Amino acid sequence: MRQVVLDTETTGLEVELQHRIIEIGCVELLNRRITGRHFHKYVNPQRDIDQGAELVHGLTRDKLSAAPKFSEICAELLEFIQDAELIIHNAPFDLAFLNAEFARLDAQNVRAWDRVLDTLALARQIHPGQRNSLDALCKRYSVDNSQRDYHGALLDARLLAEVYLAMTGGQVILTLGAESDTARSRARHQAAPRGIEDTRIVIIKACDKELAAHEHVLALLDKASGGNTVWRKL
Repeated sequence: MRQVVLDTETTGLEVELQHRIIEIGCVELLNRRITGRHFHKYVNPQRDIDQGAELVHGLTRDKLSAAPKFSEICAELLEFIQDAELIIHNAPFDLAFLNAEFARLDAQNVRAWDRVLDTLALARQIHPGQRNSLDALCKRYSVDNSQRDYHGALLDARLLAEVYLAMTGGQVILTLGAESDTARSRARHQAAPRGIEDTRIVIIKACDKELAAHEHVLALLDKASGGNTVWRKL
């Protein structure tokens, strides 16, 4: 499965006020692995940048004066994200700006984004009532964001890729574990000799090392579930 983690920086927050994209960063995932392939472009917005936005990403109109226009990087962007599921933090924001940029070029090129995973919505489901900004998620999942002095589209896409894999990796591990347990149980039943009426049940207690490993897994589940580990409630 091919996925592309995407992030943008803009001249301001209001797409309806003709604010525009000034940076795009994309990171490729293939079968839940970061491949190292990426797409990164600065874009000349052909307009001023709000002061508040400059404080967030550190980009100015002068710095972007020599950058290509969106029309000049559009084809390369579309080629990179083609046939991939997009992973975006607060997807409606970025998609609104992308659609507005495509609409300026040709109304027929406005994208129908039908394969999008919004990590902000996902984080709110997993961690209801908690802060779910990218910085907060990096801290929660021990993703190093120490280089994030300013927001940057490629840097943020890379951080989000790691956060997404960490945030969704636990369920995969649990599912595989459950399948493995089922398979082992089935194998034991198949291997057990039939017709033995007097069978002793041998109870093997966990050793200290096994108990410590079990507690470590529970601690990881506590962290991922916000303290709602079902095992501890049983």
